[in-house]
Amino acid sequence: MDTELVRKAAAGDSDAFEQLVLSYEKPIYNLCLRMCGNADDAMDLTQETFLKAWRSLGSFRADAAFSTWLYRLCSNLCIDHLRREQKRKILPLHVEDSDGDERPLDVPDPAAGPEERLSAQEDRQQVAAALQSLEPEYREALTLRVLHDLSYADIAAVLQVREGTVKSRIARAREKMREAMQKLGNKSTSPSSKQTRHERRDAP
Repeated sequence: MDTELVRKAAAGDSDAFEQLVLSYEKPIYNLCLRMCGNADDAMDLTQETFLKAWRSLGSFRADAAFSTWLYRLCSNLCIDHLRREQKRKILPLHVEDSDGDERPLDVPDPAAGPEERLSAQEDRQQVAAALQSLEPEYREALTLRVLHDLSYADIAAVLQVREGTVKSRIARAREKMREAMQKLGNKSTSPSSKQTRHERRDAP
């Protein structure tokens, strides 16, 4: 179906391109959101992705899937955006609901007690901070693999690198995440931190 729509869109059929936009708008937006961590930036990057796609359809070659080509455009724009920012933003955690819409995963379980809610919130903050520590290339590969469930081959096609490079980046990203989580965990459970909480519980 994509092939025919792409052919028509490349010939100037705006209705065909609109159908492609409707098919891919949500996954492209989600990728932008996970890469840049800001809803407004994600919306701008989504629009920029489709604008660039419309202008570049003539360069699309059927040797790769349209989705792979579109992800590549989007990923490159996100990487450029992150580099321009010159500072890393904490990437909020998001999940998809039954309709496929994004919602932030930042609300503690109301059924849990105060200490459990505090612990869960701290865990999410640590994961977000660990994601913040990743270079854009590592974050990109990990996002495509874990959150978009792309195969190593598809990620290699998107990033235009070898599969071995993809596996190396993902392994390194996970290693850096573990290291960052361990450091953050040690800080949160430092003696002074424990003492403060203990004193707070014992306070009248």
